[in-house]
Amino acid sequence: MNSIQMTGKTVEDAIEIALRELDADQDEVEIDVVSRGKAGVFGIGSEPAKVVVTRIPDRVLVSDNEFADSDTEEATVSHGDVIESGRETINKLIDLMGIEVTSTLRRADNEDGGGPLFEIEGDDSGLLIGRRGETLRSFQFLVRFLVSQSMGERTNVSLDVEGYDDRRKQSLTNLAKRVSQRVVKTGRSIELEPMNARERRLVHMSLADNDGVYTESSGSGNDRKIVIFPS
Repeated sequence: MNSIQMTGKTVEDAIEIALRELDADQDEVEIDVVSRGKAGVFGIGSEPAKVVVTRIPDRVLVSDNEFADSDTEEATVSHGDVIESGRETINKLIDLMGIEVTSTLRRADNEDGGGPLFEIEGDDSGLLIGRRGETLRSFQFLVRFLVSQSMGERTNVSLDVEGYDDRRKQSLTNLAKRVSQRVVKTGRSIELEPMNARERRLVHMSLADNDGVYTESSGSGNDRKIVIFPS
């Protein structure tokens, strides 16, 4: 099961139920809020909140036997091994690209994904960000793929460049707040710029507790975006 439509008393309840059904964490899925529901009066006219939760396909697939050691039944990978492999992989790619940047371990456990978070800084750091962070996401995917191959299992290694990712998160949160206030004031829906799945989830969740608005995703592919509606 990769996608499920779920209802609940609130958006949060519906999401929680869907995550249990999919046996997934929130950072492993894309959430589309179909309806925030209505409370009704004395239960009359009430409508449940409705969401569609879709598991994000694993882009790194490692077969059971592809990296198996014939002398061991189960490979064990330590967190330190992942950090060291991540550091070596990033530095090798940087050398191959011939750019003036350095990488350092910023956090051993990144709260977003559970794996190590590396910070990249230097004169050429802008080359690793790209338009709306697209180059950064591609570089991170490549690092995760190579580290997963090295470790023999799927691993989470996160990257940030000169604090771009943190700034982007804060910028999107502030944008969602400003636009939601405008939607409430004007009573008209507003469509945001296209975003990737991770950014859309951030906007959805930042406004999930806002009773004045609700959010829906529209479009497809790279043109998928969020629309903020007045409640």
